Amino acid sequence: MLNRRVLVVDDEKNIRRTLSLVLEGEGYEVRAVGTAEEGIRVLDTEGADLVILDIKLPGMSGVEALQKIRSGSTDYKDVPVIIISGHASLAEAVDAVKHGATDFFEKPLDRDAVLLRIGNCLRNVQLRAEVETLRAAAIERGELIGSSGVMLRLVQEIGKVAPTRSRVLITGESGTGKELIARAIHRGSPRSAGSFVKVNCAAIPSELIESELFGYERGAFTGAVGRKAGQFELADAGTLFLDEIGDMALSAQAKVLRVLQSGELARVGSQRTITIDVRVLAATNRNLEEAVSIGAFREDLYFRLNVLPIKAPPLRDREGDVPLLLEAFIDEFCKENGYRHKPVDEDAMARLCMYSWPGNVRELKNLAERLVIMSGERITLSDLPSEMTPSRSFEPGGPLRLPRGQQLTLKDMREAVERQYILEVLESHDWNISRSSQILGIERTNLHKKLRALGINRGEAN
Repeated sequence: MLNRRVLVVDDEKNIRRTLSLVLEGEGYEVRAVGTAEEGIRVLDTEGADLVILDIKLPGMSGVEALQKIRSGSTDYKDVPVIIISGHASLAEAVDAVKHGATDFFEKPLDRDAVLLRIGNCLRNVQLRAEVETLRAAAIERGELIGSSGVMLRLVQEIGKVAPTRSRVLITGESGTGKELIARAIHRGSPRSAGSFVKVNCAAIPSELIESELFGYERGAFTGAVGRKAGQFELADAGTLFLDEIGDMALSAQAKVLRVLQSGELARVGSQRTITIDVRVLAATNRNLEEAVSIGAFREDLYFRLNVLPIKAPPLRDREGDVPLLLEAFIDEFCKENGYRHKPVDEDAMARLCMYSWPGNVRELKNLAERLVIMSGERITLSDLPSEMTPSRSFEPGGPLRLPRGQQLTLKDMREAVERQYILEVLESHDWNISRSSQILGIERTNLHKKLRALGINRGEAN
């Protein structure tokens, strides 16, 4: 619970002083005020991870302040609030809980009980955040579904690196599920009870990346109306995922390197250093070695991050995974839209298995949503986009000739060559599928899929 900020609101000066000494002695940051009105102002400008609120206060009462906090119109509506009082009745305590109090205890305060309850409140908040993270990851779980050899090897690699403290650099094309790999590493690590914090380095303007990563103090720059913890600080005792690290500005790279070297940081506008314990995972779709060679990425940071490299495989290399992924996504979108599950015809599935998927799993997921919404009771070949349907522009046998006036894409030409060669191999071996698949260097099942996708029928070359 290092660096957690606790706001104490109590009109008794001795209570404020006692709680401040006890909590600061345990590593908490404490802000203590005497009225509810002042407490609300602190929440508005500085925020807090937990509030200890006296139920009897001059002016606005503790229950009224609690109602304002829980009103839903503020950024701090979910902050845990512990109500304390030396005069409240049981009915008032019950009323406070009904209005959203997280816990309640009476004065005089017992030191051990106070620390225990505060610790429990903050751990419960952390667990809820983790549950939400896992729920979000479960929605996208299809991105790591697969039984292909490359996926099985990937799972083995994750199993090896997850239990360690080492940094991991995840590389791969866009849409291959690099974030899901990072989440899997976090879930399999000793830090799984801690937070998983993601930062998309490409989505944050270069002038804001430092304040986003390291936080800032009130008045550090124009618009800094309160203190804000940075992403490194929020990931303390957990995992920080720096997505698209290759897009980070060089100035920010230098500061990230210092944090990785020292384990300490200072918020923007502060001279005070904060010690953190964070495991950093990074990901990029760029060639960082090339970026280093042209001076666009720091070599020393590259070596700090690239301790354990993991490659996210493109979908075109995951032979046999397309049907598994497609079924998972179709099931998800059918349930989401209140449809019955829609089966995929063999011809359509075979064609999808042959497609190169330049957008990888993300492209497949987007297509699955489109097919679920736009198709009938079944998903057929006619439901697929035009770029996925095979060309029928060539006759089998003989040299390939481009019909006069017809323009074909390179993809169509490749399909035509593939179609003719498969036909020639089949004809030369009397349509013996086993022998032909050996010559073609593919599995029998994949040859059958190609025949369906390319519309090849026995005897058409005779």
